[in-house]
Amino acid sequence: DRDWSSDVCSSDLTISEGLRLVAGFFVVLSVVLGYLVSPYFLLFTVFVGLNQIQSAFSHTCPMMVILRRAGLKPDGA
Repeated sequence: DRDWSSDVCSSDLTISEGLRLVAGFFVVLSVVLGYLVSPYFLLFTVFVGLNQIQSAFSHTCPMMVILRRAGLKPDGA
């Protein structure tokens, strides 16, 4: 079982967990900006969603490369 008392930004995050964290953050941020600043920020939400769809089929995502280089551990490690 995972020790959830550790810091969420620690190196204990796996790449998949980090990817979900980043995608969720971007969706929330773009919705807030779409509401407060301009509805055009909602296009970023669409981009995130489309990227998640394509990564489901290709099993790759540019953010995964960034997270791997940032030191997050591979899934199942």
